[in-house]
Amino acid sequence: MTPEKWEPDFGQGSCPKEREIEMQDEPTPMELTKAVADFLRNDIAPVISGHNAFKLRVAINMLDLVVRQSTLEQGSDAAEYARLQQLLGIDGTLIDLNRALADKIAKGEVDLATPGLSEHLWQTTLAKLAVDQPNYASYKRELGRGD
Repeated sequence: MTPEKWEPDFGQGSCPKEREIEMQDEPTPMELTKAVADFLRNDIAPVISGHNAFKLRVAINMLDLVVRQSTLEQGSDAAEYARLQQLLGIDGTLIDLNRALADKIAKGEVDLATPGLSEHLWQTTLAKLAVDQPNYASYKRELGRGD
């Protein structure tokens, strides 16, 4: 069979609609990223040493961070957005609302005595730590206080 004449074989009796090739739903990009990180961590890291082991650990940490960010970002951004809208009483993008809050803090228009501000800052910090440093001892301790 020549390459230009190759067609996938879906078996005898397949209807034309079934013969169409559809995109695969799985594994997802996050599952693939996690699989690569696990492979590097479990199969490659144990057999290398020195500076290359350090560089590999950095790469694994980056892949883990990408997975956490993709998994947690939508929910944490939505919660942050809602808190900012409540605090500021305005609409805009998340970036716009954060800039507006920063401007108000810089001008002294809001401070830690402003209702909801310290809680917003605390929740935003915890959400960012969940992505960036989930094993940070102080972060884990604070999570334990919420139980």
